[in-house]
Amino acid sequence: MRYIKWFNELTMADIGLVGGKNASLGQMIQALSPKGLLIPNGFALTSDAYWYVLEHNHLLKELKDLMAQFTKIDDIALLQRIGHNVRLKIREAEFPVDLVQEITQAYEQLSQQYGQKAVDVAVRSSATAEDLPQASFAGQQETFLNINGTRQLIEACKKSMASLFTNRAIIYRIQQNFDHFKVALSVGVQKMVRSDLACSGVAFSLDTESGFKDVIVIDAAYGLGDPIVQGNVVPDEFYVHKPTLEQGYRPIVKKYLGSKKIKRIYAKNGHRTVVDVPVIAQDQHRFCLMDDEILLLAKQVVIIESYYSDINKRWSPMDIEWAKDGLDGNIYILQARPETVYSQRQNFHTITQYELVGINARDLANRVLVTGQSVGEKIASGRVRILSGPEQIDRVQQGDIVVTYMTDPDWVPIMKKAAAIVTDSGGRTCHAAIVSRELGIPAIIGTDNATQLLQDGSTVTIDCSRGKTGYIYDGALTFKTNVIKLEEIPKSTVEIMLNIGVPDRAYNLASLPVTGVGLARTEFLIADHIGCHPMAIIYPDMIDKKVRHDLEQKAHAFGGLEEFFVSRLARGIGTIAAAFYPRPVIVRFSDFKSNEYRNLPGGEQFEPVEENPMIGFRGASRYYNEKYAPAFALECKAYKRAREVMGFKNIKLMIPFVRTVTEAQKVQEAMHKNGLVRGQDGLELVMMCEIPSNVICIDRFCEYFDGFSIGSNDLTQTTLAVDRDSELLAALFDERDPAVKAMMCMAIEGAHKHKRFIGICGQAPSDYPEIAEFLVCQGIDSLSLNDDTVLSFLLSCGPCRSKGLYCKQNGHSPNTVGDPEEPAKLGT
Repeated sequence: MRYIKWFNELTMADIGLVGGKNASLGQMIQALSPKGLLIPNGFALTSDAYWYVLEHNHLLKELKDLMAQFTKIDDIALLQRIGHNVRLKIREAEFPVDLVQEITQAYEQLSQQYGQKAVDVAVRSSATAEDLPQASFAGQQETFLNINGTRQLIEACKKSMASLFTNRAIIYRIQQNFDHFKVALSVGVQKMVRSDLACSGVAFSLDTESGFKDVIVIDAAYGLGDPIVQGNVVPDEFYVHKPTLEQGYRPIVKKYLGSKKIKRIYAKNGHRTVVDVPVIAQDQHRFCLMDDEILLLAKQVVIIESYYSDINKRWSPMDIEWAKDGLDGNIYILQARPETVYSQRQNFHTITQYELVGINARDLANRVLVTGQSVGEKIASGRVRILSGPEQIDRVQQGDIVVTYMTDPDWVPIMKKAAAIVTDSGGRTCHAAIVSRELGIPAIIGTDNATQLLQDGSTVTIDCSRGKTGYIYDGALTFKTNVIKLEEIPKSTVEIMLNIGVPDRAYNLASLPVTGVGLARTEFLIADHIGCHPMAIIYPDMIDKKVRHDLEQKAHAFGGLEEFFVSRLARGIGTIAAAFYPRPVIVRFSDFKSNEYRNLPGGEQFEPVEENPMIGFRGASRYYNEKYAPAFALECKAYKRAREVMGFKNIKLMIPFVRTVTEAQKVQEAMHKNGLVRGQDGLELVMMCEIPSNVICIDRFCEYFDGFSIGSNDLTQTTLAVDRDSELLAALFDERDPAVKAMMCMAIEGAHKHKRFIGICGQAPSDYPEIAEFLVCQGIDSLSLNDDTVLSFLLSCGPCRSKGLYCKQNGHSPNTVGDPEEPAKLGT
């Protein structure tokens, strides 16, 4: 055949003939089908067919004359008129008889291959300049689904060719300096996967927000896949960790349940080929992929990324479309293209931090207008401009905050003017999210009601710097940026580690020059990701009916309350462990105080009222006590799953507030009953050193623990007998007190005497540089700091620290355990 090429005949060398999309399909079918990937077969109308149609209908000069009239890129009315006329002429063109015969013959062969009289196909555009590293044309042309029969196929091929001149494609080519008539269009005809009877989606071989390389992100929704990209549906979202997946583990580190309110299916009659219908409530409240399917798809993504990385001789993250067939139950790869943001990034050696300044947490909370999913990790302020469609571009000024229901490729000219984008609908892989990343502007998507709650013309601040949730604040708030070159950060012989409590920020923080996580707090996970008192999971009948109903709604997709708790906790911790893998991550068992536990939903039923909860029923004393032991068992189960099922052997476990050696024994016995045994499968146990008894009896505690972490807040409280929550005694609470510093010295000496590592994860080094200096000079093994302190600590006088010396710019000697107010004794 002259104008038809079957996919299995094509390679990436044929981009000029069939475009990037079709060439990639052919390359994958040839190279990756033997490795188990299922890719629907089909054929491509070559770019020669496109030029043949234009020549046969004498259209080339006419189209050039029409396009020559478009002289002002911001004249939307002119663009719409010219684009419409060009597309109409191509759609009304007559296909030459021999081309029709070739299409008919190829379609009949494809139908026979699948044992059908007339197979359903998808007709996709593939521009000959598409998916090149320097110019991604993805999404610029149209796709037509559920095409059946030769007549529909011919019409769809015409529409596909005409879509080379969509308004958005015209603008994009002008901005990319491409000649409209140096780009051709190849039409891909691919056997439809019956995902209308199952589900479909997209997958990225990296974290789309941070560029973190070691995870796969999968979005999934019921039906055909277009609504995900178009932003008409909030999909389920799954994250899988690559290194442990390749080791044979099951590292699904995140499962987010999307609302999935609609799905696109085959139309049963009429002129439309597909139609959007509501998803029944029962299906909305369950995940549309099973765990085995998530892992199977993730393995296929790894295969695809590895293959293209080998071809390109560099890391090549991929953007992949997939679909599950509701008839045979198999998962198919529909297409793969290069990811268009991080694959083109040249500089991975800087960190840019955005931070609001000059406002306290309470005032900030009072300014929140709307929240949604954050995209872009940045902050921007501007005037709200609520738009119903891209034809309203004249209302938008440079630097406005564009607010709408959802964007599509026709919105790109508007988005290029905007300081930020806000949408009611969509998920992290919708059009608004993808283009915002490419443009380098923040976006908040899936707000549900921003178009109703925000006021047109008002000034707001968009904050995407705080993890997965994006915030829209009233007014223009002050913020700062800090650009840090990693190569300029001094090395330190003492290990610098990180304190972290919010898993959503883990992939961003993993790029910090730290040796691991010195404290992963579980309290946030229980409060936010689970949202109830742990004992409420065990005894739901004892809690308020409304709290129970809300809890059961959240747990429905997980198959039960206990599985919900274990899964959410294991995956939250797993996210942190994945981000820093294989660096060590020290996970502390939950350390709420009884008053904090009481404030959790359902907590009043299970918690005592204590006069001084700071030294009450907390830490180790809870874990073996019958009042909390069943909940402790769930925590153990979650950490066991993270280590043994997900493969995160870099997790160490830490016990807080261990008052006596007997308590250490009892807690380890409780852990043993729940399958966590020190030393087994490399499990190390760490003890918080935060009570004078820990220091005084450190020789005995060394028999039960592999290491220690000084908790400076509680060590100060218990050494000075000062309740750290007491406002009356606040002036006495000082980690620099000579008694507290003496305790730290004794702890370091005792741990090293028994060859145990010891670090500090308390607040003191983050708040007081002189404490950090002091501990370094005492020989501490690690400092675990808050993320906003790590870089400033290393940059301030890192070379001095690395040698254990004291920098003259600081005001206290590290070698004295004296009063913090005494004159400095300058070191070397």
